[in-house]
Amino acid sequence: MEGGCTCRNVRYRLNGRPMIVHACHCTWCQRETGTVHALNAMYEAERVAHVAAEPEIVDTPSASGKGQKIARCPRCKVAVWSNYPGSGPAVRFVRVGTLDDPSQCPPDVHIFTSSKQPWVTFPPGAKVFAEYYDRREVWPQEALERWRVLRERMKKA
Repeated sequence: MEGGCTCRNVRYRLNGRPMIVHACHCTWCQRETGTVHALNAMYEAERVAHVAAEPEIVDTPSASGKGQKIARCPRCKVAVWSNYPGSGPAVRFVRVGTLDDPSQCPPDVHIFTSSKQPWVTFPPGAKVFAEYYDRREVWPQEALERWRVLRERMKKA
């Protein structure tokens, strides 16, 4: 899969499927995206290859108080991914809307739905959590293994 910003200055290629795709309904994501939720595909940083210009990294406040780093196109300012303090630069939360074909990454899970807009509904069978969830109960085994390997590498760094 490939994607990038609106002006096509920043372009990236994703290697493989995401570990998980979050639809986050928290009020911070609503504010940052200007819509009802953020849709982020979670990838190890090395699985996100730059094929055009480098994004600029913008430090942004977050609800946790720890902030986040948002990678934006230096020209059109579109956000292409974020890095959060819990995993730092090792994990990129790629904005699904920046993919050339966003239909390839529907949400696996809806999180922080306690603050969703009241008119948002979920399809039957959707995994919906008022806040967050236990990764071991939600992620597929292959994604859990990728996460384990990533965490081991992060401990050694």
